[in-house]
Amino acid sequence: MSIDLARIEAAVAEILAAVGEDPNRAGLTATPRRVASAYAEFFAGNEIDPLTHLSDSIEFTAKADQTGELVLLRDIEFRSMCEHHLLPFLGVAHVAYIPDERIIGLGNIARVVETIAARAQLQERLTEEIADAFDEGLSPRGVLVVVDAMHGCVSARGPRQTASSTVTLASRGALSDPVERAEVMALIGRGRDA
Repeated sequence: MSIDLARIEAAVAEILAAVGEDPNRAGLTATPRRVASAYAEFFAGNEIDPLTHLSDSIEFTAKADQTGELVLLRDIEFRSMCEHHLLPFLGVAHVAYIPDERIIGLGNIARVVETIAARAQLQERLTEEIADAFDEGLSPRGVLVVVDAMHGCVSARGPRQTASSTVTLASRGALSDPVERAEVMALIGRGRDA
C-alpha cells in the first residue's frame, strides 16, 4: 500500500479546522502539504522489507577459536512514530550479533533499524522486530538489541516527563544467556571515552 499524500493533506486540513484554525490563513495554507511530505518520510518503512538490507550478507568463515566473535554497532540514531498518539519518539538502538556463517556490512545494520522504525510503532515491538529481522536474515548464533528512546507522548503531553527515556531489550540465541548478555551490555554502556 503506497502513501496517499492527497488523503493526508485533506485529513490535516480537517484536523486544523476541527481544532478551530482556518486552514486557509496565510501561515497554514502549506501545512497540509508539509505534513503529508513529512508523513511520507515517517512511514516510508511500511513499503520496505527490512530483510532486503540483509540479503547481501557474505560468507563468514572463521577459525575454530574465533567463532565467538561479536559484532556490535552502538548508538544507531532513529526516529519513529508512536502508534498511540502519532507523536515521534527518538532514540538510539544498539545491535549486537554473534555471526555463524553470515556477516553483513555495518551500514546495513543501521538500515534495518531505520526501516523498521519508519512505521507506526511501539518501542517494545520495534525492539523485537529488529531482533527478529537479524535472527531471520543472518541466522546468527545470537542477537541482542537494546533501544533507548524519548517519547513525545510522554514529554509533550500527559505526564510531561521531558528528561525520561524508555529502554527495551530483545535477545535471541546465545545472547539470551544472562552472562553473555551482561558482557554485551557492559560494552554498550562503556561509551566512547572508555
